Amino acid sequence: MKIIYGTKNKAKLEDMKRVLNGLELEITGLSDIGADLPEVDESGNDPLKNAEIKALAYYEVLKKPVFSCDSGLFIEGLDEERQPGAHVRRVNGIYMNDNEMIDYYSKLAGTFTGKCTARYRNAICLIVDEKNIFSYSGDDISGEKFTLSPFRHEMQTDGYPLDSISVHADTGKYYVEMEDEKDSFGHEEGFRKFFQMVLEQWSK
Repeated sequence: MKIIYGTKNKAKLEDMKRVLNGLELEITGLSDIGADLPEVDESGNDPLKNAEIKALAYYEVLKKPVFSCDSGLFIEGLDEERQPGAHVRRVNGIYMNDNEMIDYYSKLAGTFTGKCTARYRNAICLIVDEKNIFSYSGDDISGEKFTLSPFRHEMQTDGYPLDSISVHADTGKYYVEMEDEKDSFGHEEGFRKFFQMVLEQWSK
C-alpha cells in the first residue's frame, strides 16, 4: 500500500519508516508530494481529535490514503489549565519554535520541588477512503513516563526538541543520547500492530 504520512517533519517521517520497516507499506511525507495543502487548524482538545482533523484535511485535498499522528504532553502535578496536552508548542496562543520549547519546559521543570514526571499520549488516524477510516489512541502507542529536566543537554535533534531535556526513567540518560535505543521506548510495537490490522482488513 502506498500511503502518505501527514507531516512535513523529516525526523518524524524517517522514524515512522523505521518503525514500520518490513510491512507492505510505501510511505512518503507531505514535503515529497508537491501538493498545495491547507494550513490545518489543530483545534481539537485531545490528540485523537487533532489526528482526525489533520488526516481529513489532507485526504480531502489528496484523495489518497493518508494518516496523521498527534501527541499530547501530560505532566504529573500540573493543574489542568496549564497542561500542555495536545498543544505542546503553544503557550498563551503563541507558537514556539524548537529552542523556545526547550527554554519554556526546562524553566517549568525547574519550578517543581521534586522530579517533573511527564508522559506523551499518542493518537493516529488513517483514512484509506471515505468508507475506511481507522482511528486509535491507546496505551500501547503512548510513551513511557520520563523526567523533564531543568538542565538542557548540549545535543539537540531537529523535530524532537524536548529530547534535550527529557530523561529516561530507568537509565538516567537524556533521550537525545538514546538514538540507538528508540525501540526500547515501549510504543513502537503498538504502531506496528495498528498498521498490521489496517493491512489485514484492507486486503480482505
